Amino acid sequence: MSAVLDVAGLSVRIGGTAVVTDVGLQVAAGECVALVGASGSGKSVTVRAALGLSADGADVTADRLTVADQDVRGLPERRWRRIRGRHVGYVGQEALGALDPLRPVGREVADALRLHTDLSARDRVEAVRAGLEAVGLDPALATDGRTAGTLSGGMRQRALIAAATIGRPSLLVADEPTTALDAGIALTVMEQLRAAQRDGTGVLVVTHDLGLVAGWADRVVVVDGGRVVEAGRTAEVLGSPEHPATQALVRAARAAEQPRPVRPQPEATVVPVLAADHLRRSYDDVPAVADVSLGVAPGRVLGVVGASGSGKTTIVRMLLGLETPDDGTITLDDEPWAPLSERDRRPRRHRIAAVVQDPGATFDERWTVERVLADALTRGAVRRASGELGDRVDAALRQVGLDPVLRRRSPRTLSGGQRQRLAIARALATAPEVMVLDEPVTALDATVQDAVLGLLERLRDETGVAMVFVSHDLRAVRRLADEVLVVHRGAVVERGATDAVFARPTHEVTARLVRAAAQLAAGPAA
Repeated sequence: MSAVLDVAGLSVRIGGTAVVTDVGLQVAAGECVALVGASGSGKSVTVRAALGLSADGADVTADRLTVADQDVRGLPERRWRRIRGRHVGYVGQEALGALDPLRPVGREVADALRLHTDLSARDRVEAVRAGLEAVGLDPALATDGRTAGTLSGGMRQRALIAAATIGRPSLLVADEPTTALDAGIALTVMEQLRAAQRDGTGVLVVTHDLGLVAGWADRVVVVDGGRVVEAGRTAEVLGSPEHPATQALVRAARAAEQPRPVRPQPEATVVPVLAADHLRRSYDDVPAVADVSLGVAPGRVLGVVGASGSGKTTIVRMLLGLETPDDGTITLDDEPWAPLSERDRRPRRHRIAAVVQDPGATFDERWTVERVLADALTRGAVRRASGELGDRVDAALRQVGLDPVLRRRSPRTLSGGQRQRLAIARALATAPEVMVLDEPVTALDATVQDAVLGLLERLRDETGVAMVFVSHDLRAVRRLADEVLVVHRGAVVERGATDAVFARPTHEVTARLVRAAAQLAAGPAA
């Protein structure tokens, strides 16, 4: 098979620092290759350099760099646009940034056809409708004018997949294509990538999910420190890893599959520290949350799972007091929390803390790590830490496994795992009784995810903090949560002990999620 991507001796320097060195990578027509590595290993930098998408100021060199048999070294951006539109489909990790939030989705998906084919306007519309339907989206999006900004994160990611595949490119590059998706939608996306592969498209998947790699990739390339450290057939590399970096990734992935130790159940008389009763919330008369009740006791973890658009994010925002329910109540420490004015909530706000999927977006880029924690420890009263406060900042960093030497650094210079640990340290700084964690490990590689989940387990046991853990990753929920709620169309359709619910689901929605997760790990049917 001919190579649709052929890279040899690729190196990237940024600001005089080598970030990628002598990388070789080939993708044949009809083949799926996975590029894997820990956070900061150089995966995304490698791919963007190979596609002419490097940041300004990056110095990119290569002994050989061809896309669809064209030498692309030194091409001007004008030439690159023709190649990327006609021969390369690219699915970036940030779907919202890749799609214009104010532009109709139908036009976004149709661009490759409009710019690089002779199809009539009517035929383009029919092709877009079929492409949207193939990724599980409403084909009416082709013409109804809805914009990307009105779609959920999962829907935006699927629209991006449709836009990347509709022109049937020679090469399809997907950077963490399933990170923000529940198991059912992730399976749909991977099946769409496999369909493109069967049509002869070469697929390069950049991912930290070794479970995904094992089931779907023909070959795997492992990078560490900006270099290729291991490559070969997927079963051979993951079955008998030779390099320490690969071994660490495989160990962490296997740890995620291990059964969770059984924890003693609390006495029935334990009062939930956070409780919600029959919550309802609608937008423009469309229900987002129809009927949700929950409770979590000190030292316990409540998992919340559901498909994209099921209402999980709205539930999180109401629990945090960021949105007011249309109906129903929330209590914190058996006292009213919602509905309540923010003025009345503010004295108790430190008792509930949040950790989100992308903590980098919540840090002020001008602040140091020290200022982030000093601000949290003093509830906004102090911005610089010295003396006793400085000791508390150092203790907060050590509590989450960070070296106090990082206190002078900007959060943006930290790795993804370090930023997530800093977000947890900031949340703990107010000594909360409840932590609401919204997809806190989704974007992390296997080794960092394992470490962060272990940290949360330790903090739960040492501090007795209650946790609401919202995630589409059933493996992470199974490991951490004592009890799980399954949400569908804004209502709780199943609840119970985590192991029991996942092992013997009683509702079809839960069964579908469990089956999809298993199929996603197993790979496509023969």
